[in-house]
Amino acid sequence: MLEIKNVSKIYGQGTAKVVALSNVSFRVDEGDFIAIMGPSGSGKSTLLNVIGGLDYPSSGEVILDGKRIDNLDENDFVGIRRNKIAYVFQQYHLLPSLTALENVMLPLIFCGLEKEEESALDMLEEVGLGGRTEHKPSQLSGGEQQRVAIARALVNSPSLILADEPTGNMDQETGREILGLFQQLNKDGRSIVMVTHNPDIARHAKEIIILQDGRIINKIDQKGGNRKDVKEDSTRFSINCDNTKHSVV
Repeated sequence: MLEIKNVSKIYGQGTAKVVALSNVSFRVDEGDFIAIMGPSGSGKSTLLNVIGGLDYPSSGEVILDGKRIDNLDENDFVGIRRNKIAYVFQQYHLLPSLTALENVMLPLIFCGLEKEEESALDMLEEVGLGGRTEHKPSQLSGGEQQRVAIARALVNSPSLILADEPTGNMDQETGREILGLFQQLNKDGRSIVMVTHNPDIARHAKEIIILQDGRIINKIDQKGGNRKDVKEDSTRFSINCDNTKHSVV
């Protein structure tokens, strides 16, 4: 489905040169749920931006459904964002003057499908907001606003969801509710790549990719229910599996 091949991203030149990503490679297959972890500044959000076409790699390739997409211009990438890739941010980015339904309708309107209101209503129902369609963002809780943002991202039925710290602004209980929603979306067949600092979220993914200084330093396969306990601080990740503790620095 998605293949990241030897991707590097470099900002600046000379003494101002910053290597945000260095030779990163991995695959996302249909139905995968991959958590990207690492200390602040390790390149997590940069990687997600490169996958989603919000930034260009300095070298390497991003291949989606057999087609290279990292070299597309903005106009060519619009169709991919509308139909194949959904992006869920930590900030909800809802338009305050619009209702929940109207916010979810925006991608449909941009695609000339403004008559497909039923699709937006169905998506709000799917994320548990069927009774809040006429509420504006100021009338919704943080968790409800994130659900609207997720519904908006999914209304065009994308196959891949990119999520950048989607529970970062929430309390633990609300974060668990949003995680449950992502888990259900994954069970329904959608592939998810999620950046998170939260070990409790990462342990529910099927694979954990750990970045440090722009490089992948570890990949942890959690498929088949073989879940690990992951503890994070700014420099070290501890992974507990079958009562054996492994440290990744």
